[in-house]
Amino acid sequence: MTTHKIAVIAGDGIGKEVVPAAIECLKRIAELHSLNLEFTYFDWGSDYYAGHGRMMPLDGLEQLSAHEAIFLGAVGSPSVPDAESLWGLLIPIRREFQQYINLRPVKTLDGVKSPLASKEPIDILIVRENNEGEYSEVGGRAYRGLPHETAVQETIFTRLGVSRAAHYAASLASSRKGRLTSATKSNGIIHTMPFWDEVVEETTRLYPDVTLTSELVDALSAHLVLKPWTFDVIVASNLLGDILSDLGSSVTGSIGVAPSANLNPEGDFPSLFEPVHGSAPDIAGKGLANPVGQMWSGAMMLQHLGHPEAAEHLQLAFESVLRDGLGTRDVGGPSSTSEFTAAVLAAIDVIDTIGAMDATTGNTPPAATASS
Repeated sequence: MTTHKIAVIAGDGIGKEVVPAAIECLKRIAELHSLNLEFTYFDWGSDYYAGHGRMMPLDGLEQLSAHEAIFLGAVGSPSVPDAESLWGLLIPIRREFQQYINLRPVKTLDGVKSPLASKEPIDILIVRENNEGEYSEVGGRAYRGLPHETAVQETIFTRLGVSRAAHYAASLASSRKGRLTSATKSNGIIHTMPFWDEVVEETTRLYPDVTLTSELVDALSAHLVLKPWTFDVIVASNLLGDILSDLGSSVTGSIGVAPSANLNPEGDFPSLFEPVHGSAPDIAGKGLANPVGQMWSGAMMLQHLGHPEAAEHLQLAFESVLRDGLGTRDVGGPSSTSEFTAAVLAAIDVIDTIGAMDATTGNTPPAATASS
């Protein structure tokens, strides 16, 4: 039996509801696929900050380094400034563990109504450079409180940072439809964005089966709303990727179902898996939270750990429940968080039974055709 050590940080708000829901499903999947997932729980986040003045202990990163993956719920509370909550937990994890790829699937799910009139299916992977770019720590403020108070924030692009993001994105595109779109703003940002364009183009030349299109981010944003089904893989800088991925999730119907992976592709450090949604303090504790983003992030974690069949099994299960119209209220369904989770657990067992029966007949399980 394969064992994986996973650090769990439920964090804040609805993170404390969707993480247990997803872990229930992961444990059931693990049982059926002969995996041993060892979960270690850390009570870090805004409540920890209230008692200790920091989001995690001084040796927090050292504690996390003993695990293969980190499963995060949500971070953020009205009682803690966003700069404290983000820079005190998530960003140090991303940078210390060289999680330089942020991967966000944007996909149409049956049972989740898109605001678009078109019914064309959407299936995009957005690759966001995750360690540098616009979110650098270089800069500062001067003359505080005076009329000429000044704030400076430096954007940092390195050849290493841009090329490895481009390599990852081009490799994904090569395994899919062979179309890569690069987000840029080189007509207005005169130094960093032309550099981004040059490095992405140089890197993509190494993938002869991939066609690269460079598109200005304002036009790309409009394109992502008007014809999102024409995209395959999008690669973008830290800030642009952050914005485009949220926009893409909204176009498919709900940011509540969107997953993400913060990856160290080489596996030298743990990778982190989290839903895109925030802590949603307005609905926390009411049983209304949508756990799909957390479950889907769990499927991405299984994929990263080398278990594609288990990942597909989990994804088929929650997709089938959504297809049956049993989603949570934010996607127009009747279910509470716990009711949806129970339905997914039942679907996991049904799919496993169908798969086991099918193994004796040689037929393809009907559910297996539901995932792309």
